[in-house]
Amino acid sequence: MSTDLAASRCETSSEEDDFKADWLHATTGPLTRELLLAPGGFGLGQVPMRDKPDTTTNMVCGYCSTGCSLTVHLKDGVASRLTPNTDYPVNLGMACPKGWEALTVLNSPERATTPLLRNADGELEPVDWSTALRTFVARMQTIQSQHGPHSVAFLGTGQMPTEELAFLGSLAKFGMGMRHGDGNTRQCMATSVVAYKQAFGFDAPPYTYADFEESDVIVLIGSNLCLAHPILWERVMRNPHHPEIIVVDPRMTETAMNATLHLPLAPKSDQALLYGIAKILIERDWIDQAYITNHTEGFAEFAAFVRDYPLEQVAAATGLAPQQIERFAELIHRGERVSFWWTMGVNQSYQGVRTAQAIISLALMTGNIGRPGTGANSVTGQCNAMGSRLFSNTTNLLGGHDFANPAHRAKVAGILGIPESRIPRENSWTYNEIMEGILAGKIKGLWVVCTNTAHSWINQNLARDVLERLEFLVVQDMYQTTETARMAHLVLPAAGWGEKDGTFINSERRIGVVKKVARAPGEALSDFSIFRLVAREWGCGDLFAKWESPEAVFRLLQQCSAGQPCDITGIDGYRQLDECGGIQWPFVKGQVARAEGQVANLADTAVETAPRPSTLSPQRFQERRLFADGRYYTPSRRAKFLFDAPRPLTEPTSNRYPFLLLTGRGSASQWHTQTRTRQSAVLRKLYPERQYVEINPSDARTLGIRHGTTVRVESQRGWLSASAFLTACVQPGQVFVPMHDRTTNRLTDAVFDPYSKQPSYKACAVRIVRE
Repeated sequence: MSTDLAASRCETSSEEDDFKADWLHATTGPLTRELLLAPGGFGLGQVPMRDKPDTTTNMVCGYCSTGCSLTVHLKDGVASRLTPNTDYPVNLGMACPKGWEALTVLNSPERATTPLLRNADGELEPVDWSTALRTFVARMQTIQSQHGPHSVAFLGTGQMPTEELAFLGSLAKFGMGMRHGDGNTRQCMATSVVAYKQAFGFDAPPYTYADFEESDVIVLIGSNLCLAHPILWERVMRNPHHPEIIVVDPRMTETAMNATLHLPLAPKSDQALLYGIAKILIERDWIDQAYITNHTEGFAEFAAFVRDYPLEQVAAATGLAPQQIERFAELIHRGERVSFWWTMGVNQSYQGVRTAQAIISLALMTGNIGRPGTGANSVTGQCNAMGSRLFSNTTNLLGGHDFANPAHRAKVAGILGIPESRIPRENSWTYNEIMEGILAGKIKGLWVVCTNTAHSWINQNLARDVLERLEFLVVQDMYQTTETARMAHLVLPAAGWGEKDGTFINSERRIGVVKKVARAPGEALSDFSIFRLVAREWGCGDLFAKWESPEAVFRLLQQCSAGQPCDITGIDGYRQLDECGGIQWPFVKGQVARAEGQVANLADTAVETAPRPSTLSPQRFQERRLFADGRYYTPSRRAKFLFDAPRPLTEPTSNRYPFLLLTGRGSASQWHTQTRTRQSAVLRKLYPERQYVEINPSDARTLGIRHGTTVRVESQRGWLSASAFLTACVQPGQVFVPMHDRTTNRLTDAVFDPYSKQPSYKACAVRIVRE
């Protein structure tokens, strides 16, 4: 290189360095104002100048049932970003990745922005709302005229506000003449609903999240709390009592890794384990006989039943060592405040109800209920599954009433101002029965709202075949790209969380508000507005004249709840919910405090209640639990011991299918079918791009599979392709696949709990084949 050329290049390099330095320190020009930070106000610290909010507002997150509150930053009346609410009694300033990205997923090119109607060529094409509504009504009414009023049905969700759920169920059943409608809460919470109803007399989770911090023994059964409910796990980590954490799960989950005792039992042997624990507690007199005598019934029969579960037999059934089982029983006995928690590992089972009731029985027989740090506690799945359970008007009449009860029908009809004859006298078919009804040709039209049946329903290949048999499938969703929307004859574009108003009810029975902080894209409308338009087009709009706004519907639902265990007549509207950090049900009109820090009990409803807001500050009723007085909702006011003999696996392994498939949460950044979470670039970076299957290294060696090898996971119903992930977190003979991928439910077997009709997603036989 010549000296002149080298000098020239040095001069050029120096000029470039000077330019970069000037650009980096420039105070005007491109990107300078955009990158400038300024005090955000409202306790937010430094924020980009362009996003500096004018004000903030708080609202409940729209993902899981934890019910965190998020502080939304508003600029010119539109949401710009969010942070966790530090003053809310649920999350205490924390949020998981999904919560942090809750606004991002609203801005997606996959959003449904206009109604879509399938044309003669089989393609979905845009139409206006007038055409969409006329088509909806004409097709549904034609089906009813040809096949009867019950030949159309609906499937709802636990993701919509309570007011919209109530509107959908009431419009469909009271206005459109449907009898059958259910929701995707059947897939996650039906088992807990039935277990509580049968044992307590009402679907009543008894706890508050403070119990995570007040227990000295925490038992987690079929719950990967770290990933499924990360903020609740944070509450566990705040516990100052150094609790024993017992995790009952076949797999070494993230939660099990942090346990003081992990019991890796054989899949679906938890019911036998719990009966064995009960036998040990009874034999060693480690029970609360006074509580059993005063507040329960059926214990003698239960005690006689569990005599048939000796330690050696339970050890053989579960694969656990006798010492592990005895240690479990000893920890329960030694604990002064023992709380039992379960989620989908129990619920999504062919014997989930009786397993949940075995957990309830342990709490009852040891007196671990109604006190701080105790309880038989089901953690709900979706953000408003509890609202769906009480007010969706699907398998229960509004407010936890019974369609078959004449007095209940008369009460609800009087409140709504409709003829009682409009209310069905029979309960609806459940989700699986609706799908079977389609297969049998009894249901010809289906309205699917805010759920993704073609992805999430068990035995997916059969589910898609069933949906294809419909004469008319309507999908109402915020995204036009869901697997179910792609199959629809008509797609109705709906607003999502953050684009409408209403309330959610979380796992601890806390009612919180959601707000419209962004405008839905294009012609998308809130589900509430769509229901009003459908009612008018159907010709039943006069029946819903009172349903003029979400808060107006909330007032109607309050009246429907009067006298029920979930009575919320004492709430003074959305504003009070907002100001009080949410309010747990029950909250009965006219409650009065006895003294500071105490609450009144109403004997006729057997609930722990809270004082009127004018009597105490909001802090006084932020966290309340049920059954402090030992009075339940059964006719006898006693809780019931209920039990059945465990049943064998519905699909055991064989020579052809030698592995047992487990499914569950993949990461804290994924949600169900990923309809929303995959819209976030940030969340996509926090979980694997490819579907994977966890295989024990010893099994992998036998099969000649290395880490990262592409394999086929096959069941009798279908197959999927996945990357092998070798880990000792799964036991030999078992494999694990995350639930979120669209292919997972090709494998699962359509079997259901006989009481709750909830699908058993968690265990079926598969084989692994190298591709």
